[in-house]
Amino acid sequence: MNEITASIALIVVLFALLGGGVWVGLALAGVALFGMEFFSARPAGDAMAITIWGSSSSWTLTALPLFIWMGEILYRTNLSENLFRGLAPWVNRLPGRLLHTNVLGCTIFASVCGSSAATCVTVGKMNLPELRKRGYPDAQIIGSLGGPATLGLLIPPSIILIVYGVAAETSIAKLFIAGIIPGLLLAALFSGWLMGWALLHPSQVPDEAAGHMKLLDKLRESRQLIPVVLLILGVIASIYTGVATATESAAIGVLGAFLLSAWQKSLTWQSFRDSLLGATRLYCMIALILAGAAFMTLSMGYIGLPRQLAEFVGSLQLSPAMLIIALGLFYIVLGCFLDGISTIVLTMGVVLPIIHAAGIDPLWFGIFLVITVETAQITPPVGFNLFVLQSMTRKEITYIARVCAPYFSLMMLLLVVLWFFPGLATWLPSRM
Repeated sequence: MNEITASIALIVVLFALLGGGVWVGLALAGVALFGMEFFSARPAGDAMAITIWGSSSSWTLTALPLFIWMGEILYRTNLSENLFRGLAPWVNRLPGRLLHTNVLGCTIFASVCGSSAATCVTVGKMNLPELRKRGYPDAQIIGSLGGPATLGLLIPPSIILIVYGVAAETSIAKLFIAGIIPGLLLAALFSGWLMGWALLHPSQVPDEAAGHMKLLDKLRESRQLIPVVLLILGVIASIYTGVATATESAAIGVLGAFLLSAWQKSLTWQSFRDSLLGATRLYCMIALILAGAAFMTLSMGYIGLPRQLAEFVGSLQLSPAMLIIALGLFYIVLGCFLDGISTIVLTMGVVLPIIHAAGIDPLWFGIFLVITVETAQITPPVGFNLFVLQSMTRKEITYIARVCAPYFSLMMLLLVVLWFFPGLATWLPSRM
């Protein structure tokens, strides 16, 4: 069998299916079926059934629908309505003033839902009109929303980290903890950029009366946000201390979200039904992609492509740094055309053997990969956050991509820092 011929044939089939509008999960399964039928002697039928059932019935994967449900419940509380009012007193004295509510709001909501697009929509609904009304420049409002909204992929509980953990057979609990320091550091870089811009352009920052609020007054304004923050910290702490696994902490999060929703008097039969259906729809989409990817990974294993590619990359004698640069560029380009989950599940079967052969920690690589995939949310032509912001602001995609470009650069800077200081991602998990 000619591996090059097989690779070309599989790529052509994949793009033909995706270009024809076939769902990503079904396209992956279709490529796997094609590969096993034409390039392997192994019968495809029973292999497909066993693999898809095994990937769908994983106990580890149970954390995914629970965390999605937690986010859907909190999405239907008064959280979005209280974000701006609760955060404004804490940032009004910083250079850039209320623009920081975008960064902090995205950081908090990212911890709730784990979805970049949902974070962008929720924070944008409240903050866009408020910041425009106060006279802040559109470029900074939109940029400080599009960039920080990508934190939903990195700060736990993150949907995409669960997907990577299942695909790479890596501890989801450790991945969650590994994402904390890089996620907070990235949020700090975003706020630092806004401070630098504000100091260089003081005339463009509205001169609002900052005032001096006492701590009790600030806490009173933030009283609706404090329970949400405590719930997030409780979920993360239960994982870090070993009290609960990722799946058990997800169940704790769902229970806490229900209690919080009831306390805010936003828990109704309608909100319960909408949250359950919303979580079911999103999980079914992701589960289908994961099932198709699992079958494709098995198919490629029988064909021998991952081994051949790993041997080819090994023959190039690339240093780990050059390999990471090459993979980073590959994922940035691929992310311009595919969403993050599809990008990861599509490539894990091939990339993981290369990573293991190079001696790169899969835990560290997971954080590196998620940050790289984050950039895809704000790069045209298929940047989900760009489309969300376009629908909310009626601006051109090119304009939105341009104002989000500084945040893309900051993500690249974090990747460089992460390479030279890998402990930023690995230290906390090692203490578990």
